[in-house]
Amino acid sequence: MDPLSDVLSILRPRSYMFRGLDARAPWSIAYPPTDGFGCYAVVSGACWLVVEGEPEAIRLATGDCVLLTRDKPFRMASDLALSPVDAVALFGAVREGSVVTLNGGGADSGVGGYFDFGGKDAGLLRDLLPPIVHIRDESDKAALRSAMELMMRELREPQPGGFLVARHLAQLMLVLAIRLHLTRVGGVGAGWLSALMDRQLAAAISAMHENPAQAWTLQMLARTASMSRSSFAQRFKEKVGLSPMEYLTRWRMLLAGEKLRSSGESIAAIGYSLGYESESAFGAAFRRLMGCSPRQYARGRRR
Repeated sequence: MDPLSDVLSILRPRSYMFRGLDARAPWSIAYPPTDGFGCYAVVSGACWLVVEGEPEAIRLATGDCVLLTRDKPFRMASDLALSPVDAVALFGAVREGSVVTLNGGGADSGVGGYFDFGGKDAGLLRDLLPPIVHIRDESDKAALRSAMELMMRELREPQPGGFLVARHLAQLMLVLAIRLHLTRVGGVGAGWLSALMDRQLAAAISAMHENPAQAWTLQMLARTASMSRSSFAQRFKEKVGLSPMEYLTRWRMLLAGEKLRSSGESIAAIGYSLGYESESAFGAAFRRLMGCSPRQYARGRRR
């Protein structure tokens, strides 16, 4: 698989929460921060998005999709001057997968919710993505439109198996939003996604993903990228925000978390499969990044 598929396959959302909204102006809704990622799409109409800490409000038009990767409160509204209603109270009154109607509906509609990756897993992916991924280019929106419209239909007109269909469509929208953003940035700017569009850096990242147990050195990775050691280290740090060896450690820990969750392998065997010569060395690296021992992590995920 490619590096993006690698990461998203390992960081399968632990839980989902999604609903639809059918509103007519004026309306304003305040959302609390969550541990996961928010993914929201405008099916018809338009609205404003304000995220705490961001300098400007974002105008969302029909077909726009936005992915929020930071656990900060935000607000969606037809008019930013309005006092908002609480999203927990509004959406909590109906079952998951339902459509909430405001002011009779019929003007502004959308679907959205959040994906909970759980604990440090979400933090590791969050560090690799920008705070807001806004899909608004017409060609990009066309790729998302069918998924959005089908999901809204599933929510409005429940059919047998509709809840499962809507859940998979929500995850599809998440993956499409990230992939479309990756294509759009085209290597411009900082971040792990833009690094994947850099042919030389992508070669090194792919090598780390394909063989995480390799005793990689900075020189080996630079050679894989067909760059000098100093140029590679500088460009990788500028693009990804991490040194190559820091990135390698994070990738190894994501793989370790997946193995601890789903395999019956011993901790020593998992560590060895990821390039650590002893259980103590693996445990120290895991604890440093994940905040707990591999054994504690495995017990917590099983619970």
